[in-house]
Amino acid sequence: MSQQPTTVEVNILDKEYLVACPPDARDALRESARHLDAKMREIRASGKVFGTERIAVMAALNITHEMLEKSTMSDGAASLLRDMDHKLDEALGENNS
Repeated sequence: MSQQPTTVEVNILDKEYLVACPPDARDALRESARHLDAKMREIRASGKVFGTERIAVMAALNITHEMLEKSTMSDGAASLLRDMDHKLDEALGENNS
């Protein structure tokens, strides 16, 4: 029998989000939200990236990079994420700014 999802409130970069998750995953969700919030605050404080959406994308890229460095993914997943990282850089104009 599966557990019914519950709603958990998390705060990320001064905004509240309600996220559904299984009861046994609440602590992990809160920890993930704290980690993302810290990364986003770090990027915002650098003053190099403006706009919540861009800050979120850069935080996602940084967290993905950390995961790749730890080699916690398969080679296929790592390759896919590196390709996505490159495409996001191009889409955000990181090479043009």
